[in-house]
Amino acid sequence: MIVVDTNLIAALVIPGDKNEAAEQVFERDPHWAAPLLWKSEFRNVLAVGLRQKAFDLEAAVFLMEEAEDLLKEDEFDVPSAPILDLASRSRLSAYDCEFVALAKQLGVPLLTWDRAILAAFPETAVSPEPFVRSPRIP
Repeated sequence: MIVVDTNLIAALVIPGDKNEAAEQVFERDPHWAAPLLWKSEFRNVLAVGLRQKAFDLEAAVFLMEEAEDLLKEDEFDVPSAPILDLASRSRLSAYDCEFVALAKQLGVPLLTWDRAILAAFPETAVSPEPFVRSPRIP
């Protein structure tokens, strides 16, 4: 199991330049988890895509359903105290700290391309490319 941020979820289900990297992460570990917040963030990604005419409403609804199906068993409500603790020790938003807190709670890595998260929590956050290249632990 790994925790993934919204950008990685989007990269897996929305066609684009990061599809291959996201697919490699999924092949390496298909058990993805995220805090409940991911849905609101992903809906916003889709809303931006709709405004930019990257896809139509029918496609956006389909993409949302694909993403929801991917995470349906592994969405978590994260307690506020650890989120606020992480936010107080970093310059990250509480939104970003939700993903970090969940990864810490589950004892798994957080996969993200977000440089600020990677810099603030290098013991928890890892970018997809090194994750895919790292040796598998049995």
